[in-house]
Amino acid sequence: MKTYLVGGAVRDKLLGYPFHEKDWVVVGATPEIMEQQGFTPVGKDFPVFLHPRTKEEYALARTERKTGRGYAGFSFYCGEDVTLEDDLIRRDLTINAMAEDENGLVIDPYGGQQDIANKKLRHVSNAFLEDPVRILRIARFAARYHHFGFTIADETNALMREMVNNGEVDHLVSERVWKEMERALGEAAPDIFIQSLRDCGALARLFPEIDALFGVPQTAIHHPEIDTGIHTLMSLQQAAKMTNNICIRFATLLHDLGKGTTPKDEWPRHIAHEERSISLVKNLCERIAAPKDYKELALIVAQWHTHCHRALELKPATLLRTLQLTDAFRRPERFDQFLMCSEADARGRTGFENRDYPQANYFRGALAECQGINAKEISERGFIGKEFGDEINRLRLTALTDYKNNFNANKSEPS
Repeated sequence: MKTYLVGGAVRDKLLGYPFHEKDWVVVGATPEIMEQQGFTPVGKDFPVFLHPRTKEEYALARTERKTGRGYAGFSFYCGEDVTLEDDLIRRDLTINAMAEDENGLVIDPYGGQQDIANKKLRHVSNAFLEDPVRILRIARFAARYHHFGFTIADETNALMREMVNNGEVDHLVSERVWKEMERALGEAAPDIFIQSLRDCGALARLFPEIDALFGVPQTAIHHPEIDTGIHTLMSLQQAAKMTNNICIRFATLLHDLGKGTTPKDEWPRHIAHEERSISLVKNLCERIAAPKDYKELALIVAQWHTHCHRALELKPATLLRTLQLTDAFRRPERFDQFLMCSEADARGRTGFENRDYPQANYFRGALAECQGINAKEISERGFIGKEFGDEINRLRLTALTDYKNNFNANKSEPS
């Protein structure tokens, strides 16, 4: 019985990339032997055990055989005769198919260290074709290691495209798609995840609403980058620079879906694309089982981001209505997320990447003015029901009128 550190921990040690989890493979053991040594069985599909002291996961070395469609269509064999090399060859990428023994020696039968040196994400064997989740995983690794210069090997991208063309990708379940997308959006370059899926054709099958944005032109004066898909990726890049919040990144990714449905004879204008985005965002979120808070923010951003861009032009009544319709008074923290998404959208344009976005702070100031109104005092003055609502709206509108007037006066004063 021998134990090896495997997978991501070995890879990231060689890359000098931080890691927190360790996975172990045990060769030459059985479930009975593991339990006799105090390990606790936890695996549902194949023998995985928790170490009695560290609680890290230890899996018996295994081989896999494809038995059906999708990522769940596998049978496993975990006999004592399964070698380390047998276990490693079933893995997705060469850089994930390395092991380290108890003396720190790296065992690399499939060229993982060479691919690290060449900065290539390359499949280990044609067994790669058997699991469509690997399309999402490789795209996620491309997003994670993009800043190191890693790219997907041409032959691996060809296999990813083959899985798309033969329908294997269509058997991915929504929960797994969302899990991989959520993790990818948390990586350093989430736009590379989307681009990688598009390069192999998977974006059109998994996220057709996003894929439909590519090739759709916008007005050059507002969008020098022209292409709506490119603008979407640029906006996601900006969101990633601004925050690690995955919900904000997700909402930014979906903010312009309606532009993909604009009739061609209306290009490059996209009148009412915000309204058309609503059903598209709902359908996408429901299809991949996105969490409720992600869906809610994405809907608000899709519908109201152009109001945010026009903040300095809005009349006080429209300013108030926007605060109400975005639920800013009850959910100020989410409203701030909405402002960050809008800012990422505004900066996600060629030549605008470092442009100031005063609209966000203008809206923050407007909300603060309204929050300064004391609802308790209004209630103590005898206002109840509809009269209470009318009075608080009247005071908010007065406050916003003064706010706008003061803002314009200060802006016009010479510095």
